[in-house]
Amino acid sequence: MVAKRELKFIKSLHQKKHRSLNGLFLAEGVKVVETLIDSGWHPRHLYSTSSMDRFPTAEPISEKELKSVSTLMKPNQVLAVFEIPPARPPEYAGWVLALDRLRDPGNLGTIIRLCDWFGIREILCSPDSVDCYNPKVVMASMGSLARVHIHYLPLGPALSQSGLPVFGADMQGVSAASFSFPDQGILLMGSESHGISPDLGNNLEQSLNIKPYTNPGAESLNVGTATGILLYELRRQQPFIQK
Repeated sequence: MVAKRELKFIKSLHQKKHRSLNGLFLAEGVKVVETLIDSGWHPRHLYSTSSMDRFPTAEPISEKELKSVSTLMKPNQVLAVFEIPPARPPEYAGWVLALDRLRDPGNLGTIIRLCDWFGIREILCSPDSVDCYNPKVVMASMGSLARVHIHYLPLGPALSQSGLPVFGADMQGVSAASFSFPDQGILLMGSESHGISPDLGNNLEQSLNIKPYTNPGAESLNVGTATGILLYELRRQQPFIQK
């Protein structure tokens, strides 16, 4: 059995204030935890409902206990507590993604995974964006959180001081399919509801649009989907070079 005090502490990490205070976050599920460990992150605590060769040091936890602290409707056998890595300044080289007021955990997790896939190693987030260590973000990122560096900072100064050209997604922009992407820059994506903040629009060298192929009255694309399309167009022209 896991002590009640320990279970209470694990559950407190559902909240951002406790994650920030303790410098810890939760990861759930066999695949997510395994990927983080394989990427070199060592869990402070590791729990499992059954004995597994891949997690030989896991502490036993009952299914009832796991359900009491899990953020999932159906807990997936394994839960780990990891340390939040120390912050470092962003590196403005190659391509960087910037996210303005992104609020949905699923969208951020998906975007982190997309950045990992397309070789984008730096993500800039406005301070009012969802916490990347939110359990739902961690789950949706599927372990890519360990390979992408995420920074929370005022975007205005960051964009203007980066030394890189800034390109933003906007319905009034030029077609991304016909745009010639340079070899480096910042791709700025706006919030799910309001798009890019007006004050950040002044930093744009060019706005980009994903044009619909059929009904022009269709609902606009989800920000995660739009990011994936733009990153594909970018990498189609500017392949990622592993350093």
